[in-house]
Amino acid sequence: MDVAIYSRTFEPQHEPVLRSLFKALSKYNASVWLHPTLASWKDAKKFTSIKLLEQATATLDFIIVVGGDGSFLQAVCEFDRLKVPFIGINMGRLGFLADVSPENIGMAIDNLVNGEYMVERRTLLNLLPHIDEIAYPHALNEITVHKRERSQMITIHTQIDGRFLTSYWADGLIIATPTGSTAYSMSAGGPIVSPSSKNFIITPIASHALTVRPLIIPDSSEIKIVVEARDSDYMLTVDSHSVVLDRPMELTIKKSDRSIQVVKFHEQNFFDTLRNKLMWGADKRN
Repeated sequence: MDVAIYSRTFEPQHEPVLRSLFKALSKYNASVWLHPTLASWKDAKKFTSIKLLEQATATLDFIIVVGGDGSFLQAVCEFDRLKVPFIGINMGRLGFLADVSPENIGMAIDNLVNGEYMVERRTLLNLLPHIDEIAYPHALNEITVHKRERSQMITIHTQIDGRFLTSYWADGLIIATPTGSTAYSMSAGGPIVSPSSKNFIITPIASHALTVRPLIIPDSSEIKIVVEARDSDYMLTVDSHSVVLDRPMELTIKKSDRSIQVVKFHEQNFFDTLRNKLMWGADKRN
């Protein structure tokens, strides 16, 4: 088994997790490809099977992401080209993408080796036209346009499949995938939908019109937006990658022809994750 381990940074709290990972992988004589950010880990030299992830090819079986959901999104951006399944070990808080807890690492590796897992294909959004500052024009969570700090609200003229929907007067607009429904869209009041749902969610941020509400549309839809900003510039964000645009331009957002493979284990369930991560039904009264 060939496994890559990715993290955006190396932090002291990663050490016990990495030790658990290597212990579990060594049991099966796995070859390990290590992201350069982890090369500063002093114990890495003890493992002769380690290679640099930058040299990896499509022969990899899995990419294991150590971190939170932000690290998971970054790993997708960097290594989508390898077309292998991603697994997330949660070092953050909520962890809807990185949802394997550190204490379950050994069991997770056992399940991988024994084939006791599922691979979910997650939809990506695609942004057109190509913008040089955004090297990876695909989003696993969301594509967002929003005003810059301390600037006035913006107007977002929106079409769906060539038909005018509305002009949003708001701080911004989020177009999210089902995967991203538990991210920024949820924080802005958008609905939570199952990852297997075949739809997109359009969620306004602090809309000036109180009757405007989030909208769910089929993922076969093509969304076109044009932003007008009184201060002339605004932000465009594709997952965690942002760029400032200083002119109105038509942006097209639609389902990408790519998808991401995410490993889920049989004991994992989206509804259990919602209940546990968001503490649904928890009674905190004394």
